Amino acid sequence: MKWIYFIIINVIAFSMMGLDKRKARKKQWRTPESTLFLSAAAGGAVGAWIGMYMFHHKTHKSKFIFGIPVLVIITVGVFLYI
Repeated sequence: MKWIYFIIINVIAFSMMGLDKRKARKKQWRTPESTLFLSAAAGGAVGAWIGMYMFHHKTHKSKFIFGIPVLVIITVGVFLYI
């Protein structure tokens, strides 16, 4: 069951990065950074991290450069523990 959650939340976080990048290019309403972090903190840090670099999104913001990898470590640790 935890694998299903892990996959779904990471697909969501990855998609959110891609959609926010698309909206940024079109100068449309954006997803708040807090929402992107919330999806990563909810277990989608790996998907958010991959999305950051695949879409070249938020790769110059220090809180994402350092924050998302920290969340990846925490998420993987929690995932392996439970």
